[in-house]
Amino acid sequence: MIATLLYVLYTLVIAALIINLLLSGVRPTKTLAWIMVLIFIPIVGIILYFSLGRNRRKNKFFKLRRTRQIEQYLRTVKKYYTEVDQHHEEPEVLENIDLVRLIIKNSSFLPSKGNQVQILQDGEQTFRAIFEALEQAQNFIHIQYYIFENGELADKFAEVCKKKVRENVEVRMIYDGVGSRHLSNSYIQDLARNGIEIHGFMPLHIWATTKWINYRNHRKIVVVDGKIGFVGGVNVADKYIKGDPVLGKWHDHHLCLVGPAVDNLHTVFAIDWNFVTGSGALLAAPYFNNHSTAGDMTVQIVFSGPDSDFAAVRQQYFKMINDAKKYIYLSNSYLIPGQSIIEALQTAALSGCDVRIMLPDKSDSSIVRWSIRSYFEVLLEAGVRIYLFQDGFLHNKTIVSDDEIVSVGTANLDIRSFEQNFEVNALIYDRSFAIKMREFFLEDCRKCVEVELDQYRMRPIDDRLKEGLAKIWSPIL
Repeated sequence: MIATLLYVLYTLVIAALIINLLLSGVRPTKTLAWIMVLIFIPIVGIILYFSLGRNRRKNKFFKLRRTRQIEQYLRTVKKYYTEVDQHHEEPEVLENIDLVRLIIKNSSFLPSKGNQVQILQDGEQTFRAIFEALEQAQNFIHIQYYIFENGELADKFAEVCKKKVRENVEVRMIYDGVGSRHLSNSYIQDLARNGIEIHGFMPLHIWATTKWINYRNHRKIVVVDGKIGFVGGVNVADKYIKGDPVLGKWHDHHLCLVGPAVDNLHTVFAIDWNFVTGSGALLAAPYFNNHSTAGDMTVQIVFSGPDSDFAAVRQQYFKMINDAKKYIYLSNSYLIPGQSIIEALQTAALSGCDVRIMLPDKSDSSIVRWSIRSYFEVLLEAGVRIYLFQDGFLHNKTIVSDDEIVSVGTANLDIRSFEQNFEVNALIYDRSFAIKMREFFLEDCRKCVEVELDQYRMRPIDDRLKEGLAKIWSPIL
């Protein structure tokens, strides 16, 4: 009798969850994947669904407190949206005015003129520039990373930050609770004792594990005095300067920004600070600058997360691919993009656009590796060229298109970055910068093996089976 009641109760729970899935507005492939999990993995499927499956974008768990300054800024954004083409004469901006408007609408960030942008390659160059900026700080330092690991780099950050606190510089840090799960409590406590305000973004504990574990802050941001900012793919881990015993050296790109765009980058940090502390103090005027012209580049920040109205980064990538006329070169560590991005890539290639994707040959996850490769054949058939990077592990998140526009940031070409992670990218509308990034891409191509369609079709049957099985689960990875 008890067993029958439990079975009926379990069946009702499964039915209720399936109905919730059908009503939640999740795309059909993801809905089907979760229904399979719930039906074919008893008990564990329910736990996985509550941990990973709920639609946080539909049921928002965070809303920014609207201050007077924010309301005034949003009114400015609304007015600027209809007049954006009157504010810019740069051909790179005018040629991509629809993309500019899209980002204004979904991220509320205006494109800003007068920026200086420097591309930083790999960990050594990136951290040299960051530490030089930190040493010059006079008012505040704001640091945010997905991965913050104990090691030489973390010790260097601690040393510099403690020194700046002694010089009466405000220092604040955010680390992600999952990405930085190996960061020791003693390290965190030492920073706190020395006057550094440090907080974990949705840190792990029993309640968070079932409720928030799937929603991570993947952003990497450093802002110094509101004057100089850093954003890109590089995390704070020694493997970025020493390499990894299995994957080899890590190849990545980061940006150093000087100029008005730093205020927008700092706004993203301030929003996350509001999330982890409940304080909106960093959105106040003292933390923003009336920037003078630092260069001649136009930069626009785009950010998104499960709290956004729209999947802004996916829309950014989709629009860039659709708008490309001559070429679009994408360098990324993960390719699990969903059907809309796949079709955009196919359409661009079939229309005669030179579409190239650079991916790592090695992977830090078997299921991710086979999921990525499950998309190769349909892309190759459409004329997309795929390059597998051989010189270590490729961790880039960059796009360059038509010698006009570049995207560098934290977002991968995968469903997790589009829907579940908090991400941030910087778009640079500048011909000379785009040409430089194109040259970097083509230089990296010489360190790759290009995947040929005819040869790929001859892969072993067991590889095909691994791809097929991995692809089933890709919508919920």
